[in-house]
Amino acid sequence: MEEKYLITIKGTMEQRGDTDTVELMTRGSLVHKDGAYYIVYKETEATGYEGCTTTVKVADDARKVSMLRFGKQTSQLVIEKGTRHLCHYETGYGAISLGVSADVIEHALDENGGKLQFSYTLDSGAESFISRNLVDITVDKLPES
Repeated sequence: MEEKYLITIKGTMEQRGDTDTVELMTRGSLVHKDGAYYIVYKETEATGYEGCTTTVKVADDARKVSMLRFGKQTSQLVIEKGTRHLCHYETGYGAISLGVSADVIEHALDENGGKLQFSYTLDSGAESFISRNLVDITVDKLPES
């Protein structure tokens, strides 16, 4: 896939009154296929997942977002309105399962780019709250060279 887009990802985690925000800018691709948008980018050393490729899939109706990481450390996070999913997440210290529940999913994406915003809560399978996470993704088409 050609990396014709600048992808800016801002993630904020709220946990026990503390807030931590990270921002990443990278090149990637945006494809619309079979009723969903796919945002695809390669992870870097800065994220700790160098050698992995991440795909963010959002349904046209904004009911569901899937974040899939492929490579040395695979993970799958499914955020769906009205449904709690148990997801497998690979960390540098081993694999864990997390409960994921959507708060908000909104997007304004088209072939020129746009925005995707979603937030979700994580729990530890035993239903104990871990964090609330907010993700803002902006996709800007790069100028043709």
